[in-house]
Amino acid sequence: MAERVQWISTKEASLRLGVTLRSLYRFIDEGELAAYKFGRVIRLKEEDVDRYIDSCRITPGDLEHLYPPRRPDVPEGDDEDEDLDGTSADNGAAGNGAAGNGRPGHGGRRPAGPVAEGSDDEHDEVEA
Repeated sequence: MAERVQWISTKEASLRLGVTLRSLYRFIDEGELAAYKFGRVIRLKEEDVDRYIDSCRITPGDLEHLYPPRRPDVPEGDDEDEDLDGTSADNGAAGNGAAGNGRPGHGGRRPAGPVAEGSDDEHDEVEA
């Protein structure tokens, strides 16, 4: 006796595939996934959806183009104390400004801006 076909709705198929209904309809329209129309209702065979899922499996090495190329191995001891920009990692406050506050580019100073005259607090700005 033939096995009975298990029909699923487009909503259930989209949930199984983890895609929107719109994407599912595109897969059907482009012939990637078989579907059947009964009157106004569209149904898919459960085994067709499972087969489609298996056909979309990514084989190892297929995504290599999506990540940056590997850097050649650096022999030990050559660049141990260098950051990626080529500066020494043990440079203290150098490169971080006069105050050495650890925030590159700030140098311990506030951005330039008008300061209220007679103010003891250098952070009080004049309102425009």
